[in-house]
Amino acid sequence: MSGGSAEWFRAARFGLFVHFGLYSLAARHEWVRSREAMSDADYDRYLERFDPDLFDAAALARAAREAGMRYAVLTAKHHDGFCLFDSALTGYTSVQAAGRDLVAEFAEAMRAEGLRVGLYYSLLDWRHPDFTIDRYHPLRDSVPPEEAKGRDMARYRRYLHGQVRELLTAYDPDLLFFDFTYPAKGPAEWGAAELMAMVRELRPGIVVNDRLGIPGDYVTPEQYQPDAPLTRDGAEVMWEACHTLNGSWGYDRDNHDYKSPDLLVRMLVQSVACGGNLLLNVGPTGRGALDPRAAGTLRAIGAWTSLHARAVHGAGPSAYEPPPNALYTQRGDRLYLHLLAWPLKHVHLPGLAGRVRYAQLLHDGSEVRIQELDGGEHEHNNLAPPGREPGTLTLTLPVVRPDVLLPVVELVLRDEGLS
Repeated sequence: MSGGSAEWFRAARFGLFVHFGLYSLAARHEWVRSREAMSDADYDRYLERFDPDLFDAAALARAAREAGMRYAVLTAKHHDGFCLFDSALTGYTSVQAAGRDLVAEFAEAMRAEGLRVGLYYSLLDWRHPDFTIDRYHPLRDSVPPEEAKGRDMARYRRYLHGQVRELLTAYDPDLLFFDFTYPAKGPAEWGAAELMAMVRELRPGIVVNDRLGIPGDYVTPEQYQPDAPLTRDGAEVMWEACHTLNGSWGYDRDNHDYKSPDLLVRMLVQSVACGGNLLLNVGPTGRGALDPRAAGTLRAIGAWTSLHARAVHGAGPSAYEPPPNALYTQRGDRLYLHLLAWPLKHVHLPGLAGRVRYAQLLHDGSEVRIQELDGGEHEHNNLAPPGREPGTLTLTLPVVRPDVLLPVVELVLRDEGLS
């Protein structure tokens, strides 16, 4: 791991990803230009109609904060090369198309709500004349070989570095999310080492991901959920799982395969329990608004985080082994039991006998009774639970499951219970 100031990132645990651009008007996936092998002229239909009149950065920032998110990342430039910021290096920007610097609006709004600012920058650029044509490029089947040979990645590399410099100096982000290295193009094409050195020089405290093809501050599993801490060379690393609501990063009008809010909360807790973060994406519509399903999902998650924030923010893995169908997160002397399945009355916690001073349901602060069951006095009694292994603590829960997306029991540990 290298030099970013990562403590805020570790503590935040939950962030918002925002994919917005020309592809949002097409409304059929952010890779639409590559998938459909569109020419510049074909894709310029969206440039001519780009009008983000409903892009309200302040409303987006409020929605993120109210969902329990502590940082947000916006696509300053995606693979199509269209920039949501003012750049001296190209006119292919939201400023030229619509008179608006959306990155500036986003950064100002997020900071006003107390959120850290992250910017996504694609290393690919299907619009730049020197970005060499490969299997992902929309012009892969239409540009003659002799024309393709004239492209020069060295010139493109200077452009790439220049734009990253613009982002760092104009918007002062807390995080950079580069995307992405692949077999056809890697660290040499990006000038990755030099680019990272420039980033560190201009913004010493920034947190940078791992997609330059060289080590960064954190790793980025995408669209899968780790179920254990992630390691490199035997040492645990910071990580952030990035997920979509419905499988598409950009607005995809006809894709209704949405994850439910309770599943997303479980994914968030599993990330924290394994030492990671969750970066949850929304893709605003072609006019820049959140669609109703996305907005409703954020509100539902926010209803849970408003009651359970301390089980997530500043929390991390626990050394204790949770019982079946449960996860632990821990923050100092508070151990949080997240019940993925609601048991009938009793849940048994290995290794916690004598180590817990108090227990309560977190959503309402109602006490949960704790006891050790040795089994002796209830021998042959079919109406009492049997004894448990020495060191087991038993909680007695209400029969009716609390009406929250994921019930949580907060356990206050004795000093000898800290680990």
